[in-house]
Amino acid sequence: MSKKVLLLGGAGFIGFNIADYLARNRNYELTIADNFARGKQDDHFQSLVNEFGIRVVEGDFTDPTTYDKLGAQYDQVYMLASVVGVDNANSIPHEIIRINTALIYNTLEWVRRSQIGKVLFTSTSECYAGTIEAFGYTTPTPEEVPLCIQEIGHPRFTYAVTKMLGESGFLNYARILGFETTIVRYHNVYGPRMGFKHVIPHLAVRFRKGETPFKVYGHDQTRAFCYITDAVEGTVLAMEQPGTNMQTYHIGTQDEISIGDLIHYTGELMDFKGEYENAPTYPGSVSRRCPDITKARTQLGYEPKVMWKEGLKLTMDWYNQYLDSGKLVYE
Repeated sequence: MSKKVLLLGGAGFIGFNIADYLARNRNYELTIADNFARGKQDDHFQSLVNEFGIRVVEGDFTDPTTYDKLGAQYDQVYMLASVVGVDNANSIPHEIIRINTALIYNTLEWVRRSQIGKVLFTSTSECYAGTIEAFGYTTPTPEEVPLCIQEIGHPRFTYAVTKMLGESGFLNYARILGFETTIVRYHNVYGPRMGFKHVIPHLAVRFRKGETPFKVYGHDQTRAFCYITDAVEGTVLAMEQPGTNMQTYHIGTQDEISIGDLIHYTGELMDFKGEYENAPTYPGSVSRRCPDITKARTQLGYEPKVMWKEGLKLTMDWYNQYLDSGKLVYE
């Protein structure tokens, strides 16, 4: 009998790609649940649903009664639903608190009254955005680093605060109620179809507008970017490998580069001939971030395959094609 798998937030960037991977590589009975703030009219999404007979449940999951549409028995639940993006955090921090907290609590209470085998909760490296800055912890950074933000009232950190709540919530509900759970913390996942609220899509739009001199915000800051196919494989491994209950894994790469390197190479891909100008970074942005992925490598067999230049070219090619098609910039 095939496993019943639910993807809460399965129409989003990472959720859709996990659904696509599972549909093509596993004989599972898939359900995607989402409010479809984005993704419903996406041709790729509709094609995937039609090709593999994926069940789709649409609704506002900040309303606890919406969970009644899901049923009450799943072997695996991927909890991906949340509002993300630095732009959203800075512009609607109150909504990030409201929506993400409601999604976490409602999902936990639905699990309480259901028969669920395992839940994977997707978290973020933003949960220790202040740790290295304030306390000088080592980089690459392991999972055991204390979770820390620097300024509790800064809107940038509202997303991180809700993800900390989720990590604590799923680990403690699982311990008390007896279901399995695993946490993955994503590190700068990118790729086609990720919307326009993140750094790499921003670059595509800015270069196409012909900005010159091109401002390089935070040029000396570093990040380790993870291409979407690697993030998906790591996530599925964390769900399916034995011995991962109550564990936390970094899903990313250790291919650490500067933002200046990222922007200059993007400029090459976009055939930019103008000048660059270094500029101050965005408020609340940390100077360095790179995960230690030793635990995922040794316990999950996770090994990233797509290096950043290759992934960046694939991503820029997709965004150029999308924008050349005359479609609106979606969220």
